[in-house]
Amino acid sequence: MRDSVFNCCFAPPHPPPGRRDESHFQGNRALAPPPNDRRFLIFFDFDETLVDECSDDAVVSAAPGGSLPSWLKDTYRPGRYNEYMQRVLAYLAEQGVTPGTIISTIERLPPCPGIPALLRFLMSRPPRDFEVVCVSDANTVFIEAWLQNLGFRQLFLRIFANPAHFDDNGQLQLRPFHSHSCLRCPMNMCKAEIVRQYTAQRVRERGGRRYQKVLYVGDGANDFCPSLTLSPGDTAFPRRDFPMHRLIQEMGEAKPGEYKANVVPWSSGEDIINRLRKIVEEKP
Repeated sequence: MRDSVFNCCFAPPHPPPGRRDESHFQGNRALAPPPNDRRFLIFFDFDETLVDECSDDAVVSAAPGGSLPSWLKDTYRPGRYNEYMQRVLAYLAEQGVTPGTIISTIERLPPCPGIPALLRFLMSRPPRDFEVVCVSDANTVFIEAWLQNLGFRQLFLRIFANPAHFDDNGQLQLRPFHSHSCLRCPMNMCKAEIVRQYTAQRVRERGGRRYQKVLYVGDGANDFCPSLTLSPGDTAFPRRDFPMHRLIQEMGEAKPGEYKANVVPWSSGEDIINRLRKIVEEKP
């Protein structure tokens, strides 16, 4: 039996400012009822979508000499990156890399061009416009740290990512998000399953009322899969010339008309803002 997204670890909404909330590492817990009047549901990837690097690669810079030994790099197996990162984090702890060093490394990650402006735009909109969710193959500690540091954590109603926490010895413990049967995705996460299950559950919680549009912002090959769940009235925002964009283009050439969502490539968050301004003005 496959795991349900809602039996997995995810971050609760709106932790108190200035404090990293680790209560979501405790498993299932009662959450405050989410707002049910939002018009639009927008999903964001994290690595190379919100931040302009891969956070897992960036944390390697904290290792002695700024790189990993060859014997460790050679243990990587395709589709099992989460397991590989568990070994990387254990190695960093063995080398004396502290939690503070890891967090400060993540906090310094640069945002993608225009992303702070985009997040400020979403925060400035009327409360009933956007329900914002992060779905990422990074981990909860990295995402929470970065969003909190830039003051954007309160924007995100949910964060779906690989569960992580620092143990008593200071090692960042990492687990896979869930199991699934999707052949496109790495073993630890299928974002399409997360998007489908979350959207369906939210519609039930909203008394059957659907969102006016579902929007997805991403860059990678693992963002292509969830974009296939979007309907013709929805919009995919692939980062221009990144794998998600190329896969959408290839599908359009190989199977014209099969990709359902509207496609708006972006190079800067300003490109997304421009389209969102038009979307919020559309009549239901």
